[in-house]
Amino acid sequence: MLGFLKEPVVVNVEINMNIMVLSLMGLISRLWGLSYPRAVVFDEVYYGQFVSLYMKRIFFVDDSGPPFGHMLLALGGYLGGFDGNFLWNRIGAEYSMNVPVWSLRLLPALAGALCVPLAYQILVELQFSHCAALGAALLILLENSLITQSRFMLLESILIFFILLAVLSYLKFYNLQKHSSFSGSWWFWLLLTGVACSCAVGVKYMGLFTYILLLTIAGLHFWHVIGDQNLSNVSLMCHFLARGLALIVIPVAMYVSFFYVHLTLLYRSGPHDQIMTSAFQASLEGGLARITQGQPLEVAYGSQITLRNVLGKPMQCWLHSHTNTYPIRYENGRGSSHQQQVTCYPFKDVNNWWIVKDPGMQQLVVSNPPRPVRHGDIVQLVHGITTRYLNTHDVAAPVSPHSQEVSCYIDYNISMPAQNLWRVEIVNRESDTDVWKTILSEVRFVHVNTSAVLKASGFVGASLPEWGYRQLEVVGEKLSKGYHQSMVWNVEEHRYGKSLEQKEREVELHSPTRVDISKNLSFMAKFTELQWKILTLKNEDTEHKYSSSALDWITMDTNIAYWLHPTSTAQIHLLGNVVTWASANVAALIYMCLSLWYLIRRRRKIYDIPEDAWQLWVSAGGICVGGWAVNYLPFFGMEKTLFLYHYLPALTFQILLIPIVLQHIRDHLCRSVLLKSMFTALIVAWFSSVYFVYCAFSPVTYGEPSLSVTELKDLRWKDSWNILIRKQ
Repeated sequence: MLGFLKEPVVVNVEINMNIMVLSLMGLISRLWGLSYPRAVVFDEVYYGQFVSLYMKRIFFVDDSGPPFGHMLLALGGYLGGFDGNFLWNRIGAEYSMNVPVWSLRLLPALAGALCVPLAYQILVELQFSHCAALGAALLILLENSLITQSRFMLLESILIFFILLAVLSYLKFYNLQKHSSFSGSWWFWLLLTGVACSCAVGVKYMGLFTYILLLTIAGLHFWHVIGDQNLSNVSLMCHFLARGLALIVIPVAMYVSFFYVHLTLLYRSGPHDQIMTSAFQASLEGGLARITQGQPLEVAYGSQITLRNVLGKPMQCWLHSHTNTYPIRYENGRGSSHQQQVTCYPFKDVNNWWIVKDPGMQQLVVSNPPRPVRHGDIVQLVHGITTRYLNTHDVAAPVSPHSQEVSCYIDYNISMPAQNLWRVEIVNRESDTDVWKTILSEVRFVHVNTSAVLKASGFVGASLPEWGYRQLEVVGEKLSKGYHQSMVWNVEEHRYGKSLEQKEREVELHSPTRVDISKNLSFMAKFTELQWKILTLKNEDTEHKYSSSALDWITMDTNIAYWLHPTSTAQIHLLGNVVTWASANVAALIYMCLSLWYLIRRRRKIYDIPEDAWQLWVSAGGICVGGWAVNYLPFFGMEKTLFLYHYLPALTFQILLIPIVLQHIRDHLCRSVLLKSMFTALIVAWFSSVYFVYCAFSPVTYGEPSLSVTELKDLRWKDSWNILIRKQ
């Protein structure tokens, strides 16, 4: 029974020394002096704010992308014991002692370091020589721009890491497909592909381009699997379901889970929640929740309410009125009704309160039991402070003359009767008998007499002149002009009115509400709203000193000054290795020209290289050239401020192509031993120049040592580069 103890237990471990050495070199290059400079470097001023908000559990929205990358940066702060107390207001500001600089920069640096062995393994899995793979890894190792970007609290190195991990995982899965389908390793690498793709998209939406590329390649490979006559229909279906699970279902589930963690961590109200709906704001601790907690859920006749416009852009605003009237005549000579002004006001105010009245009754209080308002009911909206009725009629609006004026009706004893009946239409109703609910219901008010819809037209730039205090215009818009979110409103604050006298009612309107009914928004509702805000929220793009166009990136005609020492000439720039960038462009050009030449020759039944070499050439191009194209070309269609670092994922794929082209030329185009030897010597000389440029630009990559003015001028290899030189 214990016979197995007679023999020793032996564990054989294979260690790839190439990977170990490359990993160590990557770690040294990225982690050395990581806390220097102990000051805010470029976009750390941007991402640091989000890290602080995570530490304080305060909700925020970042329109640049999903939250996973921010959470990873926050994880670094958490591991370092950061309390979130630092004012991220200026590039170059010195970090206080409570900021764990090394910890905050650690995860991006580790990701950048691991890109070096990943590059090596990708070329090995593409069936290229270990020498070519080593060359690719060393080029990534010595690329100054990748080093700079990975040594600070930025997201590009993390994005590139997950992109390369996804590519490597898929290649390993594909190579295992040939001889060990559905094995443990096969499942591991397939699942890791989906996980890495989801993480890449979760860091930045730029990761979506590589995800789509891998899905396309996986689709083409599966098309070949379908043609395998040795596979049964059941086996084929299992292959399809496995790929669907790993490459679609799991990535989508993980992507949603990033938001779940994000929303779970950030449960407190903050400065960014104002752009969210009232329901979302009320789900956060503090802020609106303190005001709306425990309000009556169902709006009833006699309810006192504030109405918030759902669109919320360019700012949130509430339906508002005040005692001032529209001018008898506008500056352009048009006449008005001279009725009481109705506007959309971007601040909370007692004049935002309205009373929902039953047109058939005079009372302005809620009955016992309350009579709820339902979809399709006719109501009157009475302004709480002035007790005048919301009204619209066939009079042109002051700023938008194509629409109807909205006012609070004043009886001037002229032939202009009140038209103050409105039909409540619940836009997000589940049935035609739905009750109008506080916060949750999105409603339109359709004017009974004219069929115009109450709309905040100020969202398209229609602010009233000085006589309207520059508040946003509210109009009646014809339904025939289509649906727009500016026509939709929701009840934000709500109480059941109890005061019969106007003086008592005014006191009531000034007081807070407290009734014990809670409203919880589901996670999926919050996720859907937050995702939509991220995709549609557009900050005003402003010109930046270091912004650039996508055309500038290929030839590196631009740079970014990340940091300048306050007293010396020490500085850090995002600048690439000039030799590597030029070589990457040449390699891409050679690849495309050779591919076109081979295709034309193969069309004529002339085969210059063996079939296996051709398949290797095509598959490598699909990954490297395809990766470069999908991560670069989309920027030509983007309307956003662009910077040089946006090119780094595309550049990484282009760098991987260099040793592929070099090996191909040596193996298939250098026919003689002499040519091979000469070409090898050229490669050695070329690589020496790569190392020379890396060393030359290291002072502005790492920020030390400090260079003299003459040395800085010598580094300005292009007139378009902005090397900072202090005036003497």
